[in-house]
Amino acid sequence: MYKLFIRPILFSFEPEKAHHITFGWMKMICKIPFAKNILRSVYQIENEKLSREIFGIKFPNPVGLAAGLDKNALLIDEWENLGFGFVEIGTITPLAQAGNEQPRLFRLPEDKAIINRMGFNNDGMEVIAERLKNRKSKIIIGGNIGKNKITPNENAVDDYVKCFNCLYDYVDYFVVNVSSPNTPGLRALQDKEPLMNIMNQLQKLNSNKANRKPLLLKIAPDLTNEQLNDIVEIAIKAKLDGLIATNTTISRENLKHANAKETGGLSGTPLKNRSTQVVKYLYQQLKNKVPIIASGGVMSADDALEKLNAGADLVQVYTGFIYEGPDLVKSINQKIISK
Repeated sequence: MYKLFIRPILFSFEPEKAHHITFGWMKMICKIPFAKNILRSVYQIENEKLSREIFGIKFPNPVGLAAGLDKNALLIDEWENLGFGFVEIGTITPLAQAGNEQPRLFRLPEDKAIINRMGFNNDGMEVIAERLKNRKSKIIIGGNIGKNKITPNENAVDDYVKCFNCLYDYVDYFVVNVSSPNTPGLRALQDKEPLMNIMNQLQKLNSNKANRKPLLLKIAPDLTNEQLNDIVEIAIKAKLDGLIATNTTISRENLKHANAKETGGLSGTPLKNRSTQVVKYLYQQLKNKVPIIASGGVMSADDALEKLNAGADLVQVYTGFIYEGPDLVKSINQKIISK
């Protein structure tokens, strides 16, 4: 139904406009009791084969919504109805920011891909914390945190600390995002010294809490093996609870659509192989010491299984959800049960 009727309507609008329309529809539909129940009956699958206990959290199923789609936790009570096992919100910054100028989101249908240069547009940590405080759903929530564009890299750790403290009571795990290509200079924070500083300071805060929260790091797919080795070392030394591989790529290899010329992070099918390579490499180096969430190019149930077989513990979808709709989540869970 989604691909036949809903997607053609949404794809007739500019991507960002379609995004807002979709959120409006979801809000409206889920306010209707019988409609919400219908969605749950169609998309939710309960089966012990799907359950996963990772970094101390029991996930009802291993399919999550990647950060970037619901930056502001606007649908935090609605995603559960579509069968997701967890949702990652953000990227969230201390201060609200508008992000980059529009247009900043581009579809590449021939490539089954999306390019975005959103630039961490979000409502700011305090507004989002209040939203989370008032939520009704019990779905597992990851808080993806970053720095404001105006914050110089030498002070970046302060922004991560502010977000950590503000959101601590309202999310189940944290993800440090230093890998988006859309905030100038951000990826430089993936270098060993600044990254170790950020993670160590957050872990120090974390250890002083009564109930520490899992702390994860999201990395770029464009890192060399030498850089990935540094990530492995940091993950072990800083006692990280997990890694997310990967963010969007700046690569533009073998793209067909005219929008390939746009700057920003590329997601979808063209990212699939590289993301899987990174997952596999990290898994081999870490030897099961640190869990991995795979994100990047999960466009089908087979893609998800490929990531899990490469060493991932959980998977996240974003572009696949936009192209395939909620049937993708259901089909992944069904495929896992059948194996």
